[in-house]
Amino acid sequence: MIINPENVPSRSSSIYPDEFKPLVQGRVKQALGNAAGLKNFGVNLVTLHPGSCSALRHWHTQQDEFIYVIAGEITLVTNTSEQILEPGMMVGFPAGEENGHQLVNHTETVAVYLEVGDRSPDDEVYYPDVDLIAKPGVGGDRIFIRKDGTLYNN
Repeated sequence: MIINPENVPSRSSSIYPDEFKPLVQGRVKQALGNAAGLKNFGVNLVTLHPGSCSALRHWHTQQDEFIYVIAGEITLVTNTSEQILEPGMMVGFPAGEENGHQLVNHTETVAVYLEVGDRSPDDEVYYPDVDLIAKPGVGGDRIFIRKDGTLYNN
């Protein structure tokens, strides 16, 4: 199926609990994989505006992730370092590796990248810098809990 990204809806919302949503303000995703009818993995075209980040620093128990930078310059933040990614550069995050990662746009220009990940139903996501864990919920939705196991209410 041929997809023109201009015809794929954009979303700037976040499923994070309310207190974390401002941290990803300026991130816009287009679900290209959904537009193509893909069921086993997702592909997002992500626009990251200056000063924004891709996500809270995180790692997945079951999901592999892959990033391909198309335009602009973004900073990859991991457990051990920060590295600049430029157009044409790629990075992968294997499932189960406890290497929290995120992308941050520290520049004055927009960055664009492809984000690819599988749709592992039992995936859990850990956020080492904040009191947050994402677990599988009913119907494929995620539920967010604190590290002590209590639920976030929103």
